[in-house]
Amino acid sequence: MARILGIDYGTKRVGLAVTDPMQIIASPLTTVDTPQALDYIAKYIAENEVERILIGYPTDLQGRPTDATFHVEGFIKAIQKRLPEMPLQKWDESYTSRMAMQSLVASGIKKKQRRDKKLLDQVSAAIILQEYLQNL
Repeated sequence: MARILGIDYGTKRVGLAVTDPMQIIASPLTTVDTPQALDYIAKYIAENEVERILIGYPTDLQGRPTDATFHVEGFIKAIQKRLPEMPLQKWDESYTSRMAMQSLVASGIKKKQRRDKKLLDQVSAAIILQEYLQNL
């Protein structure tokens, strides 16, 4: 089996997470600035065995698009253009940022470190990916 790459897209930063090769556990990978994200993802996929990309898809409580949905759609199109053979799937990202913050608090990470949005983005990506794995 190959890994699944999880993406938490943001207009400033993109959080990335990845599964283990058996697709059991999702772990934070890194956070990259949005302008460099596509290059980083393409390089990661070229160097690692990745089966699919899973991207967090923002919707409101009624399942309707949000302001952020437009930006995610644009990034999805850019990925599909750059990596046309790579399967890409959208996954509901509702409440993942809150869950990520709760996870950081529960793990004992100090308040100063929790202010680092890069860490929060990585953990959010891992939560999106882990929820996907649990629903398989």
